Amino acid sequence: MAAPTTQSRAPVAGGAASVRAAAKAGATTRVTLRIFRFNPDTDAKPVYREYTVDADPTDRVLDALNQVKWYEDGTLTYRRSCAHGICGSDAMRINGVNRLACKVLIRDVGSSVTIEPLMGFRVIKDMVVDMEPFFAQFRSVMPYLINDNPVPADGRERRQTVVDRERFDDTTKCILCAACTTSCPSFWADENFVGPAAIVNAHRFIFDSRDESSDERLEILNDREGVWRCRTIFNCTEACPREIRITKAIGEVKQAILKGGAANVTIRQPASAHAAG
Repeated sequence: MAAPTTQSRAPVAGGAASVRAAAKAGATTRVTLRIFRFNPDTDAKPVYREYTVDADPTDRVLDALNQVKWYEDGTLTYRRSCAHGICGSDAMRINGVNRLACKVLIRDVGSSVTIEPLMGFRVIKDMVVDMEPFFAQFRSVMPYLINDNPVPADGRERRQTVVDRERFDDTTKCILCAACTTSCPSFWADENFVGPAAIVNAHRFIFDSRDESSDERLEILNDREGVWRCRTIFNCTEACPREIRITKAIGEVKQAILKGGAANVTIRQPASAHAAG
């Protein structure tokens, strides 16, 4: 596991004001990318290398990385796929904060950008980390609907009310980018901690009225390495690119354990779509 450092509360804006000014003028700007480089097959230790590219202020950090890889250094390695904030594959640390490179604009991070891999996972190469431990924890909470009852006699789908659907609506938005889990100090200290992302995906089914295995998932999470390892630091909520109220979801799972089941927990809907927690 990589040595952790504290998750920053706000991005470091190196020259962001000048970049925003360039945006108003419709001009490109010179951007220096300080990129973590490490190939364990050939390198004794990681190094940081600087690359300078021309970028529009409305370009994304991913666009700048692509410029480096395509035109300057083809050995640079990172994951990317949809480039629209849906697949979650390009999660990395950008100026000390876990973010998706395809969502962060140059004008918001400035003309000097430090790019590093997610913390807490083994580095395979550069920004590519071994995600298998993360997905193993995800699979451990049975992240799928379980219902062995016969299909309704009328042959129609298992229905639920709008209110029942709203109970878990927020946690359906997870894209498994691992930004939340790798921002968590409890995870940095203990790689066996199930992690925020797995709890979020368990929550999605624990509070689904159609599912029949909520109690089994609660039993899995009622463990020293389960929800009780969470210290309610809120790093996970701040890091989530989908604005899921992760800390709130973890708290609801804790309540379900203490109160003997999901049905005994009152889910309070936020007054607005983007509420804290």
